[in-house]
Amino acid sequence: MSPLLSRILAVSSFVLGLSLITRAMPTGLEEREAAAVPPYVLSYAPKVWIQSQDPYFPSDIGAQVAHTKPQVDLKDVNGAPNPLTLDNLATLNNLGGANVYLTSVDDITKNPPWLNGVKPDANGKTNGATTSAVIVNDHGSGNVDAFYMYFYAYNQGNTVFGQEIGDHVGDWEHNMIRFKNGVPQAIWYSQHSYGEAFTYSAVEKQGQRPVAYSAKGTHATYATTGTHDHTIPGLNLPNGPIEDHCDQGTLWDPIASAYFYSYDAASNTFKAYDGTSPTNYLQFLGRWGDQQYPDSDKRQKKIFGIKETAKYVSGPTGPRDKSLNRPDVCLPKDKTACFVSPFLRP
Repeated sequence: MSPLLSRILAVSSFVLGLSLITRAMPTGLEEREAAAVPPYVLSYAPKVWIQSQDPYFPSDIGAQVAHTKPQVDLKDVNGAPNPLTLDNLATLNNLGGANVYLTSVDDITKNPPWLNGVKPDANGKTNGATTSAVIVNDHGSGNVDAFYMYFYAYNQGNTVFGQEIGDHVGDWEHNMIRFKNGVPQAIWYSQHSYGEAFTYSAVEKQGQRPVAYSAKGTHATYATTGTHDHTIPGLNLPNGPIEDHCDQGTLWDPIASAYFYSYDAASNTFKAYDGTSPTNYLQFLGRWGDQQYPDSDKRQKKIFGIKETAKYVSGPTGPRDKSLNRPDVCLPKDKTACFVSPFLRP
């Protein structure tokens, strides 16, 4: 073999080897795509109609922390981080844990502007405010649950005998869609202490995206517009003494202003898809609003002294407490069987 031919073969072998190595190595784009939100989670994300007379729009999650202070038993928590942010909120787990309440620094009876949130624009975006968190739990074998968490700074309760009951600072609501191999199977609508489940094929849609209706003030999430009585927990009736009201007021697209996370059930941990969004706050065990005001507080009112009719109640727990690894599409509740309705109903 001539020296020239040997050199040609050697160069060819080197180029071929380099090509195979380069082809085997993932590019930056491929790595980003592998870590991206599953496309079907976005394609089938719900859109939410905010009721036309609701003064309390979706709110920036971080702003809630900025306008509150941590308390336990109505007293300030000593040693709490200052400032408190979404990146250090879970440190409160060691300073009271589930007994910590993020308490408004303002008198909420004076309706400080931050309680009103941000009205979505014509495209459904809450400009300047991150108002939603999407959490994806991949169970394996093509089974994936996507939780669409909706945040509001204030929950205005229903009116009974002329008095509001159940007002509270902070409000987390959600839809959950269960997917099989990227195809939506069923969807959960959270409502007060429970909710409803429907097959994906049953619900109203815009294109392929399911539609949800947020009730005035309470933000309970329904599959249909109109009036919904929830006097009996878990039973949604068209009329009754404690009613939610929905209509097509302002259309909100939660994923237009959202954080996106994957959730590992084995370790109960969250990972931001973009690698930069805050995750610490998702581990917070406490409440996202004030503790229920005692009867001695002049702001508190009850109908005939009945405790269930308190005007002001305690704020809610956060996304971690929403059964992110539930066996069924329904929120687990005692021995209640999960019924997934194949047709729309109130």
